[in-house]
Amino acid sequence: MLKDLFKPKPKYVTIKRPEERGIQPGQPEKKELPDGLWVKCNNCRQIIYHKDLEGNLKVCPKCNYHFRLRARERIAYLFDADSVQESNPGLISKNPLGFPEYEEKIEKARKKTGLNEGVVTGVAKVQNIPCVFSVMDFGFMGGSMGSVVGEKISRAFEYAAKHNLPVVSVTAGGGGARMQEGIISLMQMAKTCQALNRLHEKKIFYLSILTDPTMGGVFASFASLGDIVIAEPGALIGFAGPRVIEQTIRQTLPAGFQRSEFLLEHGIIDMIVERKNLRETVARLLRFHQTEEVSREEVSADA
Repeated sequence: MLKDLFKPKPKYVTIKRPEERGIQPGQPEKKELPDGLWVKCNNCRQIIYHKDLEGNLKVCPKCNYHFRLRARERIAYLFDADSVQESNPGLISKNPLGFPEYEEKIEKARKKTGLNEGVVTGVAKVQNIPCVFSVMDFGFMGGSMGSVVGEKISRAFEYAAKHNLPVVSVTAGGGGARMQEGIISLMQMAKTCQALNRLHEKKIFYLSILTDPTMGGVFASFASLGDIVIAEPGALIGFAGPRVIEQTIRQTLPAGFQRSEFLLEHGIIDMIVERKNLRETVARLLRFHQTEEVSREEVSADA
């Protein structure tokens, strides 16, 4: 009995009722940790603190997996601050074939990305070297190439040819031609290539950067025609996807098929550059290919 008197009392945790914490009936309770603080790597499945990931240019610090970037993020990482002048931002897609729910999908993509279309074009500088740029956003309908995407890219090539400026193109298109626009979308492959021919005729440098994924009509047209073709590590690059190819030829594809490393080994691309070295590599290539014919006039974004 005496032992019971000196027995330590159990410790209890007081849990306040929702109304005592200021939460009204029917209102969802607030989480202690807000969403978005941690990110799971798609490759190694490790958990990464979001600020560590952003500080590392959205590259996994544990396995070097390169996360996909939005167009605005890519532009901010690659080009000099305050040098970017966007061209043709107001061009928007219509529904020429009357495809059901196409307008709704376009509007949803606009809200998701903050862009009017799946590519951002304009003029900018990389380490004070002027160039014309074209940066695609996979988040806008899978980076598919509709009529407006093709038009903006073609205008960028034409502007570069007119002003003797090199072109830096960053592709991220997994959707190929946009099926909702039918043959009009498919024609953008020929249209962009024809505009690119004017650059080649004038011997103007064209640098193509392939990111994950660059597939379909995007890869089969202007993306693969760079004077130098760079890819990020592990990017999926090709025309048809691996599963489609295996089902067609009824054979098992080699390991790593259509990844950057496989394409470099087979001579499809020229180099693989990690994101942390991309800006310096682009500047070095632009500097190496500079000519005295580059226009000295003030460059504007009136393409």
